[in-house]
Amino acid sequence: MSHVGKKRKLDKSRQDRLYFDSYSDVTIHEEMIADHVRTNTYRTAILRNSESIRGKVVLDVGAGTGVLSVFCAQAGAKKVYAVEACSIAEQAAKIVKHNNMEDRIEVVRGTVETVELPEMVEVIVSEWMGYALLHESMLNSVLYARDKWLKAGGLILPSKAELYIAPISDPVAEDRLHFWYTVKEQYGVDMSCMSDFARGCIMNSDITVNSVTVEDVLSHPARFAELDLHSVTVDHLRSVEGHFRCESFGSATVNAFCVYFTVTFPCPDKAHALVLSTSPFKPETHWKQAVLYLDAPTDVVQDTPVTGTVSMYPSNQSARHICIHVDYTIGEQKRRSKTFSIPDWSAEAQP
Repeated sequence: MSHVGKKRKLDKSRQDRLYFDSYSDVTIHEEMIADHVRTNTYRTAILRNSESIRGKVVLDVGAGTGVLSVFCAQAGAKKVYAVEACSIAEQAAKIVKHNNMEDRIEVVRGTVETVELPEMVEVIVSEWMGYALLHESMLNSVLYARDKWLKAGGLILPSKAELYIAPISDPVAEDRLHFWYTVKEQYGVDMSCMSDFARGCIMNSDITVNSVTVEDVLSHPARFAELDLHSVTVDHLRSVEGHFRCESFGSATVNAFCVYFTVTFPCPDKAHALVLSTSPFKPETHWKQAVLYLDAPTDVVQDTPVTGTVSMYPSNQSARHICIHVDYTIGEQKRRSKTFSIPDWSAEAQP
């Protein structure tokens, strides 16, 4: 569904309630825990930082089922405050008790912006990333926790995030558009006039969350933004933007961009930091990639430049939902622009 109709802006309390309610069902937690790339990378990162965690006080922001809190306790944390706003906190408390860690992990029900902790912390851990990195705006809560509760020089896991973009050719979209030209041969009814309508429905302004195959990526991805969690501010998150330049591998048709992210965990005792990547060139995660369909496909040949700027900012309808604006030029064509958004709760919350 296109995100262009007029919608009533939801007040912040209702936005938050809808957001937290979405985490009260088992399905989303099953999906996250079952994402081996996600869960095992966090576990590995926490254990590799055990020297910085052992004997320390840790804050887990948006703890969910508490699995990261348990990892921190296993790494030797003296105390872990597992802060969780939705009702899954009750299950987290059961998991903590079931693992005999009540003496070290305290589940705190509430948002990190409203709860009170009895002490400052030396480590913050959080799995805050949403689709296209910033969907859900949970990073804002991590930054709030950093500024209020983290001691100077404290550890943040992960400590850095990066955003990438690449032109792609999505054959599924093209097959769906071509379908209307095949109806006459199958059924004797010419429905090719449906193609423009179909294009408007398929190549719309929604951010589509999909798995992009390596074969469909048409260039080396370009990094357009980097966020250092020790220094980035909430003001900065109101517009995360950057430039990009890609050069196509060969002859193909560009009909979309894909956006993905990486987050980096410091590993002081290792030669290289640990990176959790949602790249189409890496094993699939539950985040997949954010696909942005262009209004019109464009043919490219080898080394055709694809350049532009990307801006990411909160939706006017719901601050927890991300919009992505892309200004782009493909080859010698004139510059084009398109704004994308993830369909939000306000569409379903209308009376």
